[in-house]
Amino acid sequence: MVDDKTLSFLTSSEANESFPLSWNGTTNRSDFNCSQEDEEPYIPYELRPETYIVPSVFAVVFFVGLLGNGTLVLIFVRNRFMRSIPNTYIMSLAIGDFLVIVGTVPFISLIYTFDSWPYGTFMCKLSEFLKDLSSGVTVFTLTLLSIDRYIAIVKPLHKLTGHGGKTFTIFLVGIVWLVAISIAIPGAHFSYLWEVPLYPNHVIYVCYPFPESMKPWYPRTMVLVKFFVLYAVPLSLIAIFYALMARHLFSASKDSFGNQDGQVQKRKGRTKVAKIVLIFVVLFAVCFFPSHVFMFWFYFHPNAIDNYTPFWHTWKIMGYMLTFFNSCLNPIALYFISGVFRLQYRKYLLCCRKKPAKNTYLNTFKTLPSSTHRSTLRTTVVSRM
Repeated sequence: MVDDKTLSFLTSSEANESFPLSWNGTTNRSDFNCSQEDEEPYIPYELRPETYIVPSVFAVVFFVGLLGNGTLVLIFVRNRFMRSIPNTYIMSLAIGDFLVIVGTVPFISLIYTFDSWPYGTFMCKLSEFLKDLSSGVTVFTLTLLSIDRYIAIVKPLHKLTGHGGKTFTIFLVGIVWLVAISIAIPGAHFSYLWEVPLYPNHVIYVCYPFPESMKPWYPRTMVLVKFFVLYAVPLSLIAIFYALMARHLFSASKDSFGNQDGQVQKRKGRTKVAKIVLIFVVLFAVCFFPSHVFMFWFYFHPNAIDNYTPFWHTWKIMGYMLTFFNSCLNPIALYFISGVFRLQYRKYLLCCRKKPAKNTYLNTFKTLPSSTHRSTLRTTVVSRM
């Protein structure tokens, strides 16, 4: 018999989280009938700390993510000189995060406040779809960014530049979105409102992505697929490319004597962009790691429900919040790392138009004789983020 503590966990965490109520593919409704003789009484939602902590965290995620990613997209739309090849990938990241911030966070922020999913079947499917879509767009775009930085630093002669390079980049971004959409479709298709009897005469509805008839093989398969396709394999590829970049840069630093200043400056600019991408990757890896750990433990441990403790409850909530917290971190990282993006953020968020100092790269726009030179200089400035 499932005790009230387990019921408290199950019913407060199902929406957009893939945790099973049974292991053998069937649900015995009598298992969820709670009597007054149970050792641990049912804890009302108003007495649980997560009822207040989780919505507060999601409120921060929503407002920071909305302003950060929305402004980032606006920067790319309003400034043509910002539309470099690496920035195109960054814009893809921003759009994916913006969608999950707007289409998912406002609805799932209260799943620890209400005992039943209040938004209906459509929002259940949509929120699950956008969550998986954002994860796919993020990790695949970061992988492409890492490959792009590897080519730019290690094999610059093979890198496509100019209009052809940007067109090819847009094509790759389109492929990333198509693949991410295909991965997100099963979650949206199979999600439904699961009717769960909490105790006599009280039924709740849970937004749940795994049909009863497909347990336990389907949820376990999806946990494995998402871990390898949306986490382990992409991060392994990124690690390989960054290891190759690090080896190349270390070798180049020893042989840099006699190199032209232009080549050294170009390498420094490309290396700085690679550092920004690496920070994005680290943020993604850290934010999604706790969730994957919990999913593996809960789905593959034979006695996970019996061994569910306050530690795992806290770990689950922390991992759940971090997966969405990642959607608002990239704009913050860009603000503190990139001087170019910091200038643009101040311009659009704070209405601050700081006049460039003399002899700076941006100020040189006024003295260059031709539009061709101005275009070249803009590209140089962006590459030196």
